[in-house]
Amino acid sequence: MAKKVLLLYGGFSSEREVSISSADDIAKALRSKGYTVIEHDLTDVWHLIDVLRTEKPDVVYNGLYGNWGEDGEIQGLFDMLAIPYTHSGLNASAIGMNKHICKLIAAHNGVKVAQGEKKTYAEYKKNGTTIPFPYVIKPVSDGSSVGVFIVQNAQDAAKVTYMSESTEILIEQYIAGRELTAACFDGKAGVVTELKAKNEFYDYEAKYTAGYTQHILPAEIPQEAAQTCCRYAEIMHNTLGCRTVSRCDFRYNPADGVVFLEINTNPGMTSLSLVPEQAKYLGVSYADLCAGLVENATYRKR
Repeated sequence: MAKKVLLLYGGFSSEREVSISSADDIAKALRSKGYTVIEHDLTDVWHLIDVLRTEKPDVVYNGLYGNWGEDGEIQGLFDMLAIPYTHSGLNASAIGMNKHICKLIAAHNGVKVAQGEKKTYAEYKKNGTTIPFPYVIKPVSDGSSVGVFIVQNAQDAAKVTYMSESTEILIEQYIAGRELTAACFDGKAGVVTELKAKNEFYDYEAKYTAGYTQHILPAEIPQEAAQTCCRYAEIMHNTLGCRTVSRCDFRYNPADGVVFLEINTNPGMTSLSLVPEQAKYLGVSYADLCAGLVENATYRKR
């Protein structure tokens, strides 16, 4: 009998629209593999619990991105309910979403990271930073390049703004060079993609607008750099205890070498997304990738 899969998408984060745009492709892929798919746009947790009680799915496909969906919150709920779910568990998700903690772990495990510091937005407004120009500012816990600023000078610094003064931000040395990414499938990374955006920065628009970014697969970089990207991706995936699929982003130039930026424990699955593209290059179809996530779904045992 085919497994019943609850495809959870939407959610409450700034990446809600990205999640919604992924859901149709995921649902079609899973149905093509014979699964019964119930699609659920998460707008109310109590409604979700009612749906879980009524439908009794075998697996939840976690198609949520950003805060509440990718940071350990929803993973903890399914752990408590003992319902298998796709992608990484609570601990890996929470650590992966926190860019500051993730960087500390990376550096401790021999992965090169950029010089940086963590502050609240209020602290930054009052005291600035010790990181010299140019630098990058981004929220400690967010994704899809939401709220990211490249600060070249004092005029740029004055334009940095966040809704809440308590927002935690990471201020990092800007690493010039190529934007690279490597996906890890079950703990192994096999190829690197270079991202060439029309904009200077691979921002939200570049990620999710067709034609804005050229994907060069495999990346045309020295073999040693590609091997380093894959090795770093495997270190982060396995050290954090990620499940099934993750994706790590890097910057590269000959002087600095490969520099780790962040890990995505629930990487995007839109038609423009990088993980399905790399999976296809490695011989795994989109439908098989989605099915593999379902078949390897689990939860934290008591």
